[in-house]
Amino acid sequence: MRVQFCPSVYEHAAGLIGKTPWEVSRNGQLLSKAHIEAFRLYNHRPVVVGIDIYNLEAEAYGATVDRPSGIGVPAILRHPYSTAKELMTLEPFNPKTDGRIPMVIEAARRVADECPEADVRIPLSGPFSLATNLMGFENLLCEIMTSPDLVARTLNHLVAGQVEFCKEIVRQGLDIGFFESAAAPPLLSPDNFRDIELGALKKIMEETSMVVGHPVPCIIGGNTLPILDYILETGTGYVCCPAGTDQKMFMEKMRTHPDVTVRINMDLGPMTSKNFEAVKKEVDRVLELANNRERVCIGTGCLPFETDPEIVLKTKEYILSKNIGRNKGNQAIRKPGYRISGNQDTGKGQS
Repeated sequence: MRVQFCPSVYEHAAGLIGKTPWEVSRNGQLLSKAHIEAFRLYNHRPVVVGIDIYNLEAEAYGATVDRPSGIGVPAILRHPYSTAKELMTLEPFNPKTDGRIPMVIEAARRVADECPEADVRIPLSGPFSLATNLMGFENLLCEIMTSPDLVARTLNHLVAGQVEFCKEIVRQGLDIGFFESAAAPPLLSPDNFRDIELGALKKIMEETSMVVGHPVPCIIGGNTLPILDYILETGTGYVCCPAGTDQKMFMEKMRTHPDVTVRINMDLGPMTSKNFEAVKKEVDRVLELANNRERVCIGTGCLPFETDPEIVLKTKEYILSKNIGRNKGNQAIRKPGYRISGNQDTGKGQS
């Protein structure tokens, strides 16, 4: 059986070409160069072409992405709107002309051309993450407390623009990576997730899945165990088990969903501290959590800019060595064709 290693490479790609995240995020040539370099080094899947992946759509709607100092990741610090009512009046942005979106699409196409074996994707924000970037979480939280029905309608309203964005991505021969981490507890309570977010989440996943032609992975970071049942209600075939949740309980619950692929994220601490003995212990811990599950892979949270590429490569090599050892040890008891993999559900199910 084989466990794939699926690190999340965004701003770290900039470091691989000696540029800052800001420089790469604003230049299509640098953006494609960085992700081509990352893929040739790590051969990871998927390749999500972006640096500040949650900012694209909000910027296309008028938000300003602020330039950070040094190697910081660009962020939206000043939100263009303050109420859900304002968001209800927004018309979908034009993915062919607005913000950096045309640049990112063109960069992704170059990556796909240069690396035809890569699974190239463009990041697509979920409605709650988009609303948070447009009006700020404090404003959004206040409206959740005072006008929850309006917020739920607003999230549904934002779905249409995201689906049009998805259609343009597919027209360009590319695929999407779907991200909705702003909706995870403790930022949003489980009850509010169910009552306010879930309807829009189901809608966007259903409609984007129809556009791309396969089930869309639902990637939500943070403490997702309290909302795992709701995530599974979307019908997704791929979920993330984040390092920030009770991973043991998460995987125990997933035993009743053997057809759903799980990406178990490693704790990044050992990798960023360059402590390879601790990295090996962390890999062993995650493999124990996998517990011979067929549909599983090992992932990471977002690799920091300064992560040592040698540590990433050694981590991949160690996982490969464990695969070989496990293959030998399980030959007598494995069923024919049994393997651990991160993309058996659709052939393209990783984000």
